[in-house]
Amino acid sequence: MSKVEIESFLKSFLLFFSSLGVLISTLFYLNYLKDVKVVDEQLFSQMRVCSFDLKCKEFKIDFVPIQKQELYKLYKSKKGLDSYFPILEVQNYYLNFHFEESKYQKKLSHIQSKTIQLYFATLFIIFILSILFSIYALYPLRSALLLTQEFIKDILHDFNTPLSSLQINSYMLKRDVGENEKITRIEQSIQNILALQENLKAYLFNYEQTKESLELSSFVEQRVKLIEKNFPDIVFNTEVPKTILEINKSALSRILDNIISNAAKYNKKNGTILIKYDKKKKLLSIKDSGKGIANPSKIFNRFYKEQERGIGIGLHIVKKLCDELKIGIDVKSELGVGTTFTLQLTHY
Repeated sequence: MSKVEIESFLKSFLLFFSSLGVLISTLFYLNYLKDVKVVDEQLFSQMRVCSFDLKCKEFKIDFVPIQKQELYKLYKSKKGLDSYFPILEVQNYYLNFHFEESKYQKKLSHIQSKTIQLYFATLFIIFILSILFSIYALYPLRSALLLTQEFIKDILHDFNTPLSSLQINSYMLKRDVGENEKITRIEQSIQNILALQENLKAYLFNYEQTKESLELSSFVEQRVKLIEKNFPDIVFNTEVPKTILEINKSALSRILDNIISNAAKYNKKNGTILIKYDKKKKLLSIKDSGKGIANPSKIFNRFYKEQERGIGIGLHIVKKLCDELKIGIDVKSELGVGTTFTLQLTHY
């Protein structure tokens, strides 16, 4: 299941389970109060019958002076239950029937135990029903997502032929007429389409399982060389010591390409980009002297962008890939000063 499917499943499950859980809990509580009331009424009825013949062993019987007690009423206290009844031809005393608190709690414990057992059995049934309901509700979404993914995969595959043709023809044209600003723009546009294609592939496929060995310093240099030729007015600096990582190479290249290319696109004229790796802390940082980001907390949201350029999915894909690879990512930015992205490579 994809991340969006898991999120949809959990939300459906929690909504259904919590709604029915609250309803069932309320019903069981009201039913418990009703059972307690029935026990109270039964005890009071027994006290009333006992007031005629005094033949009852479960109650303590005593004579109490008349004060403010109400007759034929059940009193509850920390000591237990009490009720008062008149004595024939006696005006100064009432009959007091007392039921001990320990005995009363024993009756209530029996009711509670029975109620709790039935409650959890019902809750378990609701749990199973919630799972089945969530799976059933998820099925149309899952089908639509699979259909969309297959459609995008087909489009990406069909891109290969025209893109290859464009690359070959631009190369041949460049060989025939030499360096030309228009040809350079065409090549940059082709590279942008290729980058978008790779982003879409990264969005569709999971990279977590496949790992390979790479040397970080040369890898970063390679990614920088591919990007810096499109930004001749930006100064790229790298401070990455030789380090071997066991990681998915394709996913890491997507992460770095997106961050570094954004640092170049939204930089100042004659700006700088510094890529630095702290081997001890396992922190890889990309710092630029660009325009800065107004809302750093929103940049990983899909389709969010603060500039007219782009479509707002690059950094969303970066966050998705970082989550898949268990790479921590942090961003700090100040308008007019620049932005720093930090990748925590603890697991590598």
